[in-house]
Amino acid sequence: MAETWDAVVVGGGHNGLVCGAYLARAGARVCVLERRSLTGGAAVTEEVWPGYKVSTASYIMGLLQPKIILDLELQKHGFEVMDTPPAVFPLASGKIFTAWGSADKFLAEIAKCSMKDAEAYPHYRAHLMGLAPFLKQLMFETPVDPGSKSPRDLARLSGFVWRFRKIGSKFFDIYDLLTLSAYDYLSRWFESDEVKLVLGFFAGGGGGNSSLRTPGSAYMLVRSVVRDQDTPAGPSGFVRGGMGAISDAIRRSGEAHGMVVRTDATVDEILVENHAATGVRLQGGETIRAKIVIANANAKTTFLRLLPAHALPAPFVRQIESFRSQSTVFRINLALDGLPSFPAIQAEGRNAYPAQVTIGDSVDYMDRAHDQARYGRIADKPFLIVKTPSVVDPTLAPTGHHVMNIFGGHAPYELRDGDWDTRREELYETAMNVLRAHAPDIDRHILHRQILTPLDLERIFDLPNGHVHHGEISADQIFFRRPAPHYADYRTPVKRLYQCGASTHPGGGVTGVPGHNAARVILSERRQWS
Repeated sequence: MAETWDAVVVGGGHNGLVCGAYLARAGARVCVLERRSLTGGAAVTEEVWPGYKVSTASYIMGLLQPKIILDLELQKHGFEVMDTPPAVFPLASGKIFTAWGSADKFLAEIAKCSMKDAEAYPHYRAHLMGLAPFLKQLMFETPVDPGSKSPRDLARLSGFVWRFRKIGSKFFDIYDLLTLSAYDYLSRWFESDEVKLVLGFFAGGGGGNSSLRTPGSAYMLVRSVVRDQDTPAGPSGFVRGGMGAISDAIRRSGEAHGMVVRTDATVDEILVENHAATGVRLQGGETIRAKIVIANANAKTTFLRLLPAHALPAPFVRQIESFRSQSTVFRINLALDGLPSFPAIQAEGRNAYPAQVTIGDSVDYMDRAHDQARYGRIADKPFLIVKTPSVVDPTLAPTGHHVMNIFGGHAPYELRDGDWDTRREELYETAMNVLRAHAPDIDRHILHRQILTPLDLERIFDLPNGHVHHGEISADQIFFRRPAPHYADYRTPVKRLYQCGASTHPGGGVTGVPGHNAARVILSERRQWS
């Protein structure tokens, strides 16, 4: 008889590996199936050209939670964050803003823009830090179902309310984060648009389809407080060996406890018998049986492609179909024979090379880029987040050579004119024109290039519409509504089928939290499937 696993995980992205590793440590027999030849999903390092190791999608470790790093002993399995230079923001006024990790030096940068804002910043930071304990706790919550009348759900809702009973007036602050634009939220403290740009940049440049003035984008402001930096797990920054080293460490942690990972294993169908998941069928016909199935694939792939239509209730299918996942971001990866110069930045007399340069010099600049994409156009001046990790990690390129990762936007998944297969070069030239304005000698250093449009991100990484978070992180698509009402608790309408990917709470980014939370739910029900 064919082997029956305790759990089969569909998709070897980092959340699938996290979920599988936790289950394996609990003694479950776990098989992770990945359609590509390497695991990690969007957190991968690929040798795109001989000798050049590129973090092709996700580009820096910002949010992987210390709890997960320590629980899974990732440092023992090769996870290492390197000393990473601060991000630099060239501003429209000609100022160069450096986002120092030192509080005093960061305040000095703000003072260049506004003394009043430098005085206000400690109060703003204290405000966010006051919210931090609740936001961190919320990340690790299993979403409740406030619309259910079942005794179990009412009990869970009551427990949730009790755990957050001390939130008090901070409830309104969190509500404002979910509903206000980043620009409006920051305007409560700051007068300078330059300060608002730097503090709110990732509200318009963090991978979602939004700008700093989009309602709800204030939620992205809390990125800086949902991960402790002073912890045995280490700070955020470039990871030695690229982003794939995170996924490799998680995989090795799971394998040390018996988890089995298969690559080049494309799942064609999740098998359902008597309203319960019983395994999967691979491309080519192989059937793998399991007591439970865990989908790390995005919600649209899982529920609209891998399951038979009769297995799901029609209202649920409509919710998944309407889950907003339009993307406007792209990637350009470069192999260089040397470091290009950034004259304006290096004229500041800094010792370290600018390994992180964030280009989008004003709030209006960011808004215009977003507005053009809304109407199906490639922004004529896209924002660019430019990383050169080989400056601190020479293992990524041959001696004296470098790799440069560019994350940019806005460029719509659906173009008004033409298609991405014919307009890829136009996107490249548009983005490079922006970079050339800051690094005029960049072209003479380029040996190889890789251009990934939103369509390419979907094709390669199965990111729906190229969306790096699997779908917008907004008030209507978070917590108990992610990915659909009544099924945000990592369970699904199909018995013994669970979810663990970025389509679930708390969403995308390399956090590991969806995988962690899903494993906790699954293990709480182990008696039902073991």
